[in-house]
Amino acid sequence: MARFLIECEGLGKSFGSLQAVDGVSFRLEAGEVLALLGPNGAGKTTTLRMLASLLTPSTGQAKVNGFDTVAQPDQVRRSLGLLTEHHGLYTRMRADEYLTFFGRAYGLAGAEIASRADELLRRLDIADSRNRRLGEFSKGMRQKLALARALLHDPSVLLLDEPTSAMDPASARLVRDAILALGGGERAIVVSTHNLAEAEMLADRIAIIRQGRLIEQGTPADLKARVLGSAVMELRLTEAVDGHTRALPEDVHVLEAGDCWLRYSTDDPARDNPLLLRSLAEAGASVLSLAERPRSLEEVYLRVMGSPPAAEAGGA
Repeated sequence: MARFLIECEGLGKSFGSLQAVDGVSFRLEAGEVLALLGPNGAGKTTTLRMLASLLTPSTGQAKVNGFDTVAQPDQVRRSLGLLTEHHGLYTRMRADEYLTFFGRAYGLAGAEIASRADELLRRLDIADSRNRRLGEFSKGMRQKLALARALLHDPSVLLLDEPTSAMDPASARLVRDAILALGGGERAIVVSTHNLAEAEMLADRIAIIRQGRLIEQGTPADLKARVLGSAVMELRLTEAVDGHTRALPEDVHVLEAGDCWLRYSTDDPARDNPLLLRSLAEAGASVLSLAERPRSLEEVYLRVMGSPPAAEAGGA
């Protein structure tokens, strides 16, 4: 049986008349990474704070590592590592002192704290700055130290709010590599991000939230197929295409064409592409290339965000 480390059912949060989160439901298994996408104010951070037992839901319920976020907040907090957008670092402390302080708060022994801190500082490439005061750290270095703090007690669940914000490309890649390495095995990770390329790189599943409601979720491949429709193939020949259009299978629909190329859609590439190549070969055509046109998560996101939510669309 699947082991769900995060379970949300109808999770909602209101602040007076403002409905910040409305009926969010999803499950996350051990070994999965979920990217939570949406514009500013969509409810992403509020959702993470409810999962971390920092906010009490107005409706619904959630469990983290089997613990109820309302009834068992201490067990929930011990089970997870949380990276917030605003870290609240103690700027007069040094990195080693900071991690030792939090290691003791997590109940770790001194030798274990030292070993884990050394491993994380090296992995995140800030070991050389371990004796500097945090007030001297750059924004990117502070972000990496906050991530080290979240990982210090080796939690089974990670909640990461904009983990690579304010980082230079090299540091962001280092952190992404660390998240990828952490994502397998017995750990579940939720990443809230505005970086769509990063989300596609990191996540097994995507959840898109707007106006507090989860409007789409699934694997990147599933979302592309459901939201963007049929696969789009691009065929390039060494000669003019016009004389070979009869070779196209019936279910192939030409979308656009040039002198020696064309793009077409098909619901079943595995069926139609071999038929097309066989027909072209029989017609004596020279195929230069046939490839699926890459479709990005950005296209999915923009398409979804450009359509009204179900309630606005009359329940469709």
